[in-house]
Amino acid sequence: MTTQKSPLQRATKIVATLGPASSQAHVIEEMIRQGVNVVRLNFSHGTAQDHIDRARLVREISDRVGIEVAIMADLQGPKIRVGKFENGKVQLIPGEPFVLDASMTTLGNNSGVGLDYKELPKDVRAGDTLLLNDGLIVLEVLKVVAEQVHTRVVLGGELSNNKGINKKGGGLTAPALTAKDMEDIKTAMSFQADYVAVSFPKTATDMELARQLANVAAAQYKHKPALIAKIERAEAIPHLEEILRASDGIMVARGDLAVEVGNAAVPALQKHMIRRARAHDKVVITATQMMESMITNPVPTRAEVSDVANAVLDGTDAVMLSAETASGKFPIETVIEMAQICQAAESAELVELDQDFSGKTFERIDQTIAMGALFTAHHLEAKALVALTESGSTALWMSRHRIHIPIYALTSKLSTQRKMAIYRNVTPLLMDTSTDRDTALEQAANHLKNMHVVQKGDTYCITCGEPMGSPGGTNMLKICQME
Repeated sequence: MTTQKSPLQRATKIVATLGPASSQAHVIEEMIRQGVNVVRLNFSHGTAQDHIDRARLVREISDRVGIEVAIMADLQGPKIRVGKFENGKVQLIPGEPFVLDASMTTLGNNSGVGLDYKELPKDVRAGDTLLLNDGLIVLEVLKVVAEQVHTRVVLGGELSNNKGINKKGGGLTAPALTAKDMEDIKTAMSFQADYVAVSFPKTATDMELARQLANVAAAQYKHKPALIAKIERAEAIPHLEEILRASDGIMVARGDLAVEVGNAAVPALQKHMIRRARAHDKVVITATQMMESMITNPVPTRAEVSDVANAVLDGTDAVMLSAETASGKFPIETVIEMAQICQAAESAELVELDQDFSGKTFERIDQTIAMGALFTAHHLEAKALVALTESGSTALWMSRHRIHIPIYALTSKLSTQRKMAIYRNVTPLLMDTSTDRDTALEQAANHLKNMHVVQKGDTYCITCGEPMGSPGGTNMLKICQME
């Protein structure tokens, strides 16, 4: 097994999903050592206690190996699925009729099946196209009679229990947050998940409700999670700007999105979403089938390598692994391969900071300082960019621009350190800093020197606020040379 370079040398972050293949302590530890920055707990599977136990294990391992990772709680969202079959599955034949029946209480067969999603008959009409099992089964709606949706099989094949339903072009009315999601938010806050990913939001209102629920649930722990909107409904695309404003980041969730808008539309949408997220100073994760073949194979396909590399070149903060690490045969190898692809792609990136800043104006002092630090470090070819930060905002702003200089974010808050784990090109470090500015700057310099980030004679740029310790108070940029 080859080992990757130090995680400090990679800008793009890796999100890995835990599951049966990756719930043992030694596997989690090795994945973290090999470059996982964010651990995803998928609330579509397992019990509340399963997630609590895994979160506790991740925190224990993270503390032991000295590498802080963020925890993301990914909500299930509405179950827009068919029910169960007598024999667990059926074979659908093109041209044959098939009924989706919201009133059915018995097990399904070749002629029809019940629905977990009881609202489907109200959401569709004759002429609509339904896509089941990630689009592998295609049904044309012929008519709707009371609780029954009568269809004709266009593209047949095997349909098994509880497979998902999408409507081509979108239009299903299921709310983004279910009663289960609301309970799961409480569970996630009990272990202070750093990020909550909301499935199937259609508008900013869905995200605002999720934030309200998360903040209320987290209040007793004095915690405030960040929210990620998973863009996977066709209806979300026209509302992308408002969803971005209401969120801390987005996930380009290419599975359900591809089924609703068509596979061919997704690559351009991915690039658009990454650009808009960066423009709004938000985090962006690219997900779904990135290393799919490594569920069963020890090496990725050339197409998967290109897919991950292109997401990196587009400027994504993070690339995500789902079944590859949750249930695949090679969870650790997959992380290693992904880290190496990210590093290789980053080395080919063009830095165009001068062009980035052309015509831009900054109204906030702290944001102006962050941009000034980037510009200065780039032109001085500094060894490092350092931000003393309470909230993480300065580091986030710096990370929105491509620069081949590592950004070190020093904070006294553990929650801020974990939140910054997903920021592109940011290495978050925990450091108790003095409230005296000069003492804090000296502490930061010693910290960097002890970590061998900078050596004698190296130039680095550092930002901080005065008075120290005030969130959003960054107002100083200092250019230093290590003595």
